[in-house]
Amino acid sequence: MLGWEFGKKAFDAWENATAQLLETILKSPLILVPSGALLSVVMKARVARNKAITDGWSSAGLATRRDQERILHALNQIQSRLMDLEEKLAEKD
Repeated sequence: MLGWEFGKKAFDAWENATAQLLETILKSPLILVPSGALLSVVMKARVARNKAITDGWSSAGLATRRDQERILHALNQIQSRLMDLEEKLAEKD
């Protein structure tokens, strides 16, 4: 057990030192500014890709995700109203 405890203490010391070093490095503007710019570029590319896919589906005459969600919402509302009417009819019987 002595070897295990020594190994655990050594690992904990290494982990603490590494965490402090990485925290200092990752808080540096030299890292944050370029990574923020890269994230912005990636998000803009993602938006452009999603728009291109949506436009492609629309131009092919197929329902986009937004169209499908709108249709499902309308179906859900119709189903709810139908269930309400069925309950009212059951109460009158």
